[in-house]
Amino acid sequence: MSLSRTPSAADRAVRYLLLLLVLALTVGPFLWQLSTSLKGPGEDVFARTPGFLPEHPTLANYAKVADTVPVWTYAANSLTVAAIAVVGNVVGATLAGYALARLRFRGARLALGLFVATLVLPGEVTIVSQYVTVRSLGLTDTLLGVALPGAIAMLNVLLMYTAFRAVPAELDAAALVDGANVRQRLWHIGLPSVRGMLSVVVIFTFIGAWDDFLWPLIVLNDPARYTLTVGLQYLDGTFSANPRQIAAGTMIAFLPVVAVFAALQRFFFKGVEEGAIKG
Repeated sequence: MSLSRTPSAADRAVRYLLLLLVLALTVGPFLWQLSTSLKGPGEDVFARTPGFLPEHPTLANYAKVADTVPVWTYAANSLTVAAIAVVGNVVGATLAGYALARLRFRGARLALGLFVATLVLPGEVTIVSQYVTVRSLGLTDTLLGVALPGAIAMLNVLLMYTAFRAVPAELDAAALVDGANVRQRLWHIGLPSVRGMLSVVVIFTFIGAWDDFLWPLIVLNDPARYTLTVGLQYLDGTFSANPRQIAAGTMIAFLPVVAVFAALQRFFFKGVEEGAIKG
């Protein structure tokens, strides 16, 4: 006897209403920022009932952002930091995750426990020790100093550990019988099976490095080395407080995240399935 039933019209209406509510709460602010960034100087953005759609859409606000701050230099700095962090996490988290999941060595359980324990600590607890370490290495006021603490995230190591654990052990055993070494097993068996989770690591790392504000603000002193999130604070400073330009700067910072997610979304959802279902 089947217990499943076709949802009634009322049930479907409630579901769609909830979905629309979630959509409005998550996507609505970004659409509002996009609308504000396209409004001309003649439109009042502080009106009691401001219009959602611009009356005379214009891209002049984006040009003014580039005139107010060196936005492309800041974007290049952010891209450099994000690239270092992504490469570090892809290589480091992959190697560490594979070692913890597939290799047998003394202290493996202890190492895994320490990785898990670090997730309990908030970032603000270790920020002073991070700064002291970066300063002792002579990397203050450098983009490498900004990217170094996030080059290998413990969460990403655990994600890759989970993904490698989901790969059937029989594949490794068969490759070992055929004479494959650790590097060959990782390259030909491990990596092709965890590409989805690797995309999750890339997306999370890129977003975290691109959107980070506090750590670059602490490490960097030279305005020419500012990342985009730090540099855009000048749009809301003493000499410029135009909400249209602030919205345009926000969209400039947001679009690369959308581009990365759009490029990797197919692998991203595959990686979510790999983390949720152990094969």
